[in-house]
Amino acid sequence: MPYAAQTDITTLYGPNALVVADRDGDGVVEGLSVDKALVLASAEIDSYLAVRYRLPLHEVPAVLVQYCVDFAIYRLALSADVLSDEHRRRYEDGLKALKEIAAGRAALVFLTPIPADPNTDPSVATGPRPIVAGGPPRIFTRSDMRDL
Repeated sequence: MPYAAQTDITTLYGPNALVVADRDGDGVVEGLSVDKALVLASAEIDSYLAVRYRLPLHEVPAVLVQYCVDFAIYRLALSADVLSDEHRRRYEDGLKALKEIAAGRAALVFLTPIPADPNTDPSVATGPRPIVAGGPPRIFTRSDMRDL
């Protein structure tokens, strides 16, 4: 399920934002193209979120709606050969933020708590997964190497 809909595009950027979805120039937005772009954008977002969150999300934060709209408009503009610097900048900014989320340097904020389900495995993370750094004891320590 996409994180955004065609109405989100017009709400965020106005009806003129969908000019990139008018393939034949007749002034009518091709809804199937918009829907496909939103699905592809959501899949791209999921590829980053899957590193830290169990999908599907129980709630869609507003920031994901924004990223989905920006990614979809970028895809539509690219395929219509009307890509602008603003489209590219919004797309790249969204990718940068998703990479930060995937790396654990940023997180999604949910307005409602994650629902508790007694049937789920408690070892499966439902929120951000912690970064674990560890391993075997060090072979070359400062004290071992001091006299060399």
